[in-house]
Amino acid sequence: MDWQELTDLTRGQPFVIERVRLPSGVAIEGRFEPPQLAQLGVDDQVFVAAFVRAHGSIKEMERIFGVSYPTVKSRLKRIASHLEFVDTDPEPSGSDVVERLRRGEISAEEALAELERPR
Repeated sequence: MDWQELTDLTRGQPFVIERVRLPSGVAIEGRFEPPQLAQLGVDDQVFVAAFVRAHGSIKEMERIFGVSYPTVKSRLKRIASHLEFVDTDPEPSGSDVVERLRRGEISAEEALAELERPR
């Protein structure tokens, strides 16, 4: 069974995977959340795959799906609302601040300010 069949079978309802079998035959049991993209409906999975293959080109998405720019943007926004994003700008750790100070990238005052900032 592939993700598309599983998504069709669950009709978009949340599900938990309890057993995984590796190609080597080893089975792992537990509670596993499916990947975020697998939790999207089949149509949205196809849309995301097409967007990636189109290198993020909205113009190409307009051509592929025969829809307008606002329609593509709206659909991407709706899909994005179902995905959790990784923090791409995390707070620097104390050792990061000290290392930047050591390299002369920031002053002692800036380092102190960063270290005193609430996290």
